[in-house]
Amino acid sequence: MSARNRRRQREFRIAYGFMLPAAVLVAVLMYWPMIDTFRESLYTSSFINPHPQFVGLETYRKILAEPLFWQILRNSVIWTLGVVILQNVVGFLVALLLNQNLPGQGLLRSLILLPWVLPGVVAAILWRFMYDPQLGLINSFLLRLDIIDRPVAWLADPSLAIAAVIFVAFWKGFPFSTVIFLAALQNVDQEQIDAARVDGAGRLRQLVDVVIPAILPVAAVNVLLTTILTFNYFDVIYVLTRGGPLNSTAIFPTRIYEVGFGQFRFGEAAAYGAMSVVVLVLIVAFLMLFRLLGREEVRR
Repeated sequence: MSARNRRRQREFRIAYGFMLPAAVLVAVLMYWPMIDTFRESLYTSSFINPHPQFVGLETYRKILAEPLFWQILRNSVIWTLGVVILQNVVGFLVALLLNQNLPGQGLLRSLILLPWVLPGVVAAILWRFMYDPQLGLINSFLLRLDIIDRPVAWLADPSLAIAAVIFVAFWKGFPFSTVIFLAALQNVDQEQIDAARVDGAGRLRQLVDVVIPAILPVAAVNVLLTTILTFNYFDVIYVLTRGGPLNSTAIFPTRIYEVGFGQFRFGEAAAYGAMSVVVLVLIVAFLMLFRLLGREEVRR
């Protein structure tokens, strides 16, 4: 064996030695709980019968046979897509605005972060008061503008509740996307923008042909992060509606909490948790496939 190969093997051993503690920590804190959750889902237990009984996949069969599961799945997809699309589109537009030379630019960038730094529970309580049909600011404002003729129960109407909670989550989360997009915009090569301007491209063509392609990798990562965070978001929906009315805002996290800590059916809660992981993995896989197909199209 040559000295070069021995040196490379020694470097690999050192690298793996540095990686080993982190890998063990990730395995203990992440993968082991996931495996244990799946194991828990194969048993059934309740508050009056706390001793687990092995039932295999029977819990999964019962859940899949319930219409409630498919309603929760639909709500979770609508919730995730709604929040992610709004958060990224508005975050990008606000980042474009903040990237201009505006007076008070530093103050504006600080103020835009306020919704994001608020704890989720605090933000949800504030919006719950604002959505109140009798005392809420939203109904008062809309009534004065004659947009509505009577107070609307935003969180009590099954047809409106999901849109109401999506708006709150979007309002709280879009500053995160704004910060990500603003950092990406500030790293766009100014020489390419100047070259496009010299070629006669207007602001819109500069945005479409230069800016957006330059920040696409960052945008893809941001969409992936916001998708994972939104799918697992719990506190806003739970404080606003607790999954109601009539399960119209029930998503996987709220259902897991209700079944596990409200009804003490830990096996069923674990099964919902395992299925939520599968759904999230499928959503993330779809996003990554879409990104790869986009790259192939750009190369062509």
